[in-house]
Amino acid sequence: MNFLSAFRTPTRPEAQWFKVGLASSFPDLGLDEEDTHTLAHTRTCNANTSPGCKVFHVPKDDPSSGNEVPVPENEATGDMTDQVLVFQRKGTFHAIDHQCPHSSFPLSQGMPFDIEDFGIVLSAGITCPKHGWSFDLFSGRADRGNYRLKVWEVQLRDPADGALDKEVWVRRKQRMG
Repeated sequence: MNFLSAFRTPTRPEAQWFKVGLASSFPDLGLDEEDTHTLAHTRTCNANTSPGCKVFHVPKDDPSSGNEVPVPENEATGDMTDQVLVFQRKGTFHAIDHQCPHSSFPLSQGMPFDIEDFGIVLSAGITCPKHGWSFDLFSGRADRGNYRLKVWEVQLRDPADGALDKEVWVRRKQRMG
């Protein structure tokens, strides 16, 4: 009998990590102060042009079957359930639910920004363009109302082949308790 098993959290499918690509495939947003575009806006990254973010459908019951979906150019037409929005801003990778918890609008159309107090950067946020609500990218808290954006965990890992570029992995944040 294994006595330690009583103290271990059982593995849940939603606790699995999902690889979203190499770090170099994500443009680093916010380094250019003139960049006042949405996340979905096309930018140059390693001599290629791509949106400033990526969107993935990651089912809760089987994250390993997740796949990349096209970034909508304006309002999404399909179901955004189980979609994660991944982007890099000022050297930090962020992963959040793709749909705004207030209006179910695609946050890939949102604008990232610094949360400041008297010129000191305290955090980072994203504004939903549908109603102008903002959410903290680390805590998920809204600037008004009692809504909370789901924030995913992000890890940068060394690839198995020993390459210098890091792999970006995401998973749903685990509930405590």
